[in-house]
Amino acid sequence: MTADADRRPLASRSTAWARAVLRLLLRTPVSANAISAFGILAALGGGAALVFAPAHPWLFLLGAALTQLRLLCNLMDGLVAVEGGRGSPTGALWNEVPDRLEDSFLLVGFGYAAFLPEAGYAAAILAVFTTYLRAVGVSHGLPQDFRGPMAKPHRMAALTAGCVLGCLEAVFVGTHWLPALTILTVALGTVLTAWRRAARIADALKARAA
Repeated sequence: MTADADRRPLASRSTAWARAVLRLLLRTPVSANAISAFGILAALGGGAALVFAPAHPWLFLLGAALTQLRLLCNLMDGLVAVEGGRGSPTGALWNEVPDRLEDSFLLVGFGYAAFLPEAGYAAAILAVFTTYLRAVGVSHGLPQDFRGPMAKPHRMAALTAGCVLGCLEAVFVGTHWLPALTILTVALGTVLTAWRRAARIADALKARAA
């Protein structure tokens, strides 16, 4: 299996703005692992902002910005490691473990923002479970499975949209229905994602046994 096959397919890697940010980062001594660590801080800050967003709606926008910053770190750590040649022996660990923490911080925080903390915790657990299923598939010799409908980029896009709409709803309407709808959609979509990945593994194992 090639290194490219192990990477999440992202069109943003080849965009002009991503290459410009990469060139800027490569002018500094920053390592890929340091960028990964900064992504954890961005997600932690975003999750904390969302906890208090119902009382201070502008924090929804901060949560959206930090969610996108987390994704930028996720993109740049891989580019700096691979294209920039600054990978390390522990790079594979730093590429996966921070993602699980970041998902949890943001999803749990958004659950509190939506007044549905249980849904936030459920979404966080399900997000980790989808990654576990991806790892199970790889352990059986299957390619990395990044399918959705609620893979990481989809979850973060939904949270970002939910943050912006939640801010507008809170300011202009005074209700909080849209964040609740967002976190429930993410949780249910992640259930479907887990089912699709598990079904793929099951089909592959049955095909081998036939």
